[in-house]
Amino acid sequence: MMLVAVLGACLGSLVAAAAATAGTNPAQLDTPSMLPTLRRQKRDWIWNQMHIDEERNTSLPHYVGKIKSSVNRKNAKYLLRGESVGKVFRVNEDTGDVYAFERLDREKTSEYHLIALIVDKDTNSDLESPSSFTIKVHDVNDNWPVFTHRLFNASVPEMSAVGTSVIRVTAVDADDPTVADHTSVVYQVLKGEKYFSIDNSGLILTTTNNLDREMQARYEIVVEAQDTRGLRGDSGTATVLVTLQDVNDNFPIFTQTMYTFVVPEDIRVGSPLGSLFVEDPDEPQNRMTKYNIVQGEYRDTFIIETDPTHNEGIIKPMKPLDYERIRQYSFTIEAMDPTINLGYLRGTSSRNTARVIINITDVDEPPIFQQHFYHFQLWENQKKPLIGVVIATDPDEIRRRIGYSIRRTSDKGQFFRITKQGNIYNEKELDREIYPWYNLTVEAKELDSSGTPTGKESIVQVHIEVLDVNDNAPEFAQPYEPKVCENAAQGQLVLRISATDKDITPQNVKFKFALSTEDSNFTLTDNHDNTANITVKYGQFDRERAKVHFLPVLISDNGKPSLTGTSTLAVAVCKCNEHGEFTFCEDMAAQAGVSIQTLVAIFLCILAITVITLLIFLRRRLRKQVRALGKSVPEIHEQLVTYDEEGGGEMDTTSYDVSVLNSVRRGGGAKPPRLSPDARPPLYARVQKPPRHALGAHGGPGEMAVMIEVKKDEADHDGGGPPYDTLHVYGYEGSESVAESLSSLGTDSSDSDIDYDFLNDWGPRFKMLAELYGSDLQEELVY
Repeated sequence: MMLVAVLGACLGSLVAAAAATAGTNPAQLDTPSMLPTLRRQKRDWIWNQMHIDEERNTSLPHYVGKIKSSVNRKNAKYLLRGESVGKVFRVNEDTGDVYAFERLDREKTSEYHLIALIVDKDTNSDLESPSSFTIKVHDVNDNWPVFTHRLFNASVPEMSAVGTSVIRVTAVDADDPTVADHTSVVYQVLKGEKYFSIDNSGLILTTTNNLDREMQARYEIVVEAQDTRGLRGDSGTATVLVTLQDVNDNFPIFTQTMYTFVVPEDIRVGSPLGSLFVEDPDEPQNRMTKYNIVQGEYRDTFIIETDPTHNEGIIKPMKPLDYERIRQYSFTIEAMDPTINLGYLRGTSSRNTARVIINITDVDEPPIFQQHFYHFQLWENQKKPLIGVVIATDPDEIRRRIGYSIRRTSDKGQFFRITKQGNIYNEKELDREIYPWYNLTVEAKELDSSGTPTGKESIVQVHIEVLDVNDNAPEFAQPYEPKVCENAAQGQLVLRISATDKDITPQNVKFKFALSTEDSNFTLTDNHDNTANITVKYGQFDRERAKVHFLPVLISDNGKPSLTGTSTLAVAVCKCNEHGEFTFCEDMAAQAGVSIQTLVAIFLCILAITVITLLIFLRRRLRKQVRALGKSVPEIHEQLVTYDEEGGGEMDTTSYDVSVLNSVRRGGGAKPPRLSPDARPPLYARVQKPPRHALGAHGGPGEMAVMIEVKKDEADHDGGGPPYDTLHVYGYEGSESVAESLSSLGTDSSDSDIDYDFLNDWGPRFKMLAELYGSDLQEELVY
């Protein structure tokens, strides 16, 4: 009985544990004997934890686990759902056993998520709610390490010390890193182990300090990565290409022990005359060769510069070469690299020397002046027998004669001359105030035995300084325009003046000021600081007597000899208000002098007056001519008709009524009817035919003249209305005009005392007036 009790207790514990695992109360299990009659209990799934190892070598299918529910029916059926169901996993519908039908690889899929169902075999209806579960794949060490790259590139300076880091390479194991030793990797060098090594972290290090780029510039290393189980494969290796970086560890070496050059003596300073070549196995950026002259006395004659592109030495002269003085230069040169690391030289020397010989050839050179330029001084206002001498010589052995001349680059050169010996003279006295300096260009030409220039010439600059002499009197420093009030008080300051001098003013210059006369209302006070004050002497100026006062001021300098100049101040007397402010002043420009504009205005005024006078004379002459005819000027104007158009020439008859002249042939001696004052008279008066006896015997040309005289007489004695005829007037101004009439009809030259023959001397423009008013003028009117 006790054994039965123990078994019962154990069974109860297992059921309770299973119920707790499934999240269910033991009292709720689907057991018919324990269910209440009116209560339905929940049913849950029951299965073991599922997992499976990857890469199993046993035959398929592989058992994974079992799913089971508390449902205990004969018609229950187990099903699975998921992407891998049917292809990878299957379940026994009756027992719930799950099988894998493929070998699993954790590196591809480490977990599978499935859904378990229990349905009725007949109706396929769910007997329990679906539940998801996971099948985990356990890792086995079935992968070897693989490098991230099959080829690595690295670089390291040559001559690096032992243990210098080159590059770090990495290999990756695809196994589960959470499982001990499954991803542990060890490295080793399979190729190149003589120069490089690798540690457990994949860092490649140098093992020697003799890596010389000039001997071998590139190294190929093969490294291997393996795990702790020793699995090996071709994919566990990688290649590392190591390139050595160049360092300046080689000194330059001359390609030859002696260099010989031949150059002409007229080579320009700074021009290359030859090149020195060296060999340096380093790369161009590490070639820093310097050339020096180590033996010889010509270090100041030549310089050796380094060509940065080709690393060659270029020899250049630092001063002119002279065949007649030195014909050969010989010296020793040295090539060295100041930036080289002497620790890389392995005990060898960093210096290298060679011999240089330079032979000079003779050329025909131009003359050479003894000085680079010449500076002469000359006092102004005098002619010196000799200003200075320039000398040039032929540097060649022939020693030809030299001829000199002044190059006329400007007008200043005409003031000087130069002789065949190079003596310079001035042709005229010089004024420093005009030109203080004269810059001349002197040419020196080689001459052959006949005195003909050979074509070789040189030039030199000659500077002639004109020294100052005290030959200019001082004057006002600026143009002053002083003003003073007419009611100025005694002692009032009018102006402070200062002086200047066209000569060179020394630092200790002293100007003295004084008035040339004391007879004025002004006083001058010398301030003894090169200024002076002009003040009112008595006060109260009379503008009616003088609106401008001219005040001569004497200014003296302290030169040797001392000079005195007179400058005049024009002081304007102005009207001022009660505050002493100027309200009206005279125009000082009129007092200062007459400008060109003023002269032009005066000339124009004189010309205008002359023309007006001439017109008045012409008018008077016209009036006298009219009086000679016995008619007054108003009468003449009453017989004129204003003509405002130019007409059409001889064929124009609208302006001039020819019927007046033709009326004599039609007869008609009746006088024109008298017009009332309000009626407009006809354009022409009726023409009366003269008596027959007044005409000629045959009515010839004389008839017309007689008819005109008759008509004139009728017009003169007709008082019934203004006689209108066909005469024309031009330029009549009317009785109200100031100039009156400008017609020549009112001018009579018979009574004038003026002789107009001078018009013949005034040129072609006055030809017409000369013909009208000359001595041969006919004193008669022509109609």
